[in-house]
Amino acid sequence: MRFPRTGFTILTLASTIVAAGAQAQGIAFEAGRVIADPDWSVYRLSYTQRLLGPLGGTLYGTYLRPRSTSDLDLYGVGASLTLFQGGEPGPYFMGGVEGGATSGVSEAVWSGWWAGAGFEVVPFNFLSLGVEGRWHALSPPDVEGLELGGRIQVFWSTGGPPPQPAYTEAKPAGPVPGQPDVRADLVGAGASADVADRLSGVVAAATAAMGTPYVWGGTGGSDGGFDCSGLIQYAYGTQGISLPRVSRDQAKVGRKIYKKLAGLRPGDILTFSTRGGPVTHVGLYVGGGQFIHSASRGVQLSRLSADDPYGRWWWKRWVGVRRVLE
Repeated sequence: MRFPRTGFTILTLASTIVAAGAQAQGIAFEAGRVIADPDWSVYRLSYTQRLLGPLGGTLYGTYLRPRSTSDLDLYGVGASLTLFQGGEPGPYFMGGVEGGATSGVSEAVWSGWWAGAGFEVVPFNFLSLGVEGRWHALSPPDVEGLELGGRIQVFWSTGGPPPQPAYTEAKPAGPVPGQPDVRADLVGAGASADVADRLSGVVAAATAAMGTPYVWGGTGGSDGGFDCSGLIQYAYGTQGISLPRVSRDQAKVGRKIYKKLAGLRPGDILTFSTRGGPVTHVGLYVGGGQFIHSASRGVQLSRLSADDPYGRWWWKRWVGVRRVLE
């Protein structure tokens, strides 16, 4: 593989990564060893982002050197595509191209390619760790072998609502319960009159925002819309109750409630994981098996049900309940 072609491929991948609207991004450091004759040490510092669904893209700088001598160093840049990698636990796949400058040999440039797989764990909602194996080829010098290594990545969300169910033919069922019904439900469940009044006010505030568009980072102010946690913060704020701004922190407020539909009360915060890892979405339970939340189609009502076609998508991703007021 000659560098001009490799360079064109890198530029093509890079433009795709930069132009795409990302849902998650991060900075990663990788270190590995290519098992060849001689063995090579490999280091990468990369910027990664989600492109579309499970597909991700990476731009990176790399440094390679043979372990038996310091007379030959390779410096370069590369671009790659990944599948199922980026803040989600489990296996992932990857492949990329790279090229750059050499020192210690007569030829001034080098090029290479690699492909492989890894396994990622997510011990924290901002950090992932991975182990990887890939087949790595370089020219010049002529090196080809198995690379084994590890990576550490700090990641964050860049906005965009969580994905929506594929059941577009189904619509959320039933009207939003009115405030008097919510209050009666709460009093009937043993809540004091004061708590019932405040929680029915929280539900009423969220209900009044039905149809408001989704805006990443939106809190209902000058931005004109809400994201999921912005809606919850706003609704509770109307009753003088201050909540954290982001969903992962709202998933820690109040008291943990057993995840059982029959035990929910209006005003409970429902937490969801749309990627199978940390909490990524929140909604407000309003009674009758329904919750209100801000997702890609704006502030909307959804049913939490294992049997309803639309509600089943959320049911499978429902991970917890927090009760702010007793």
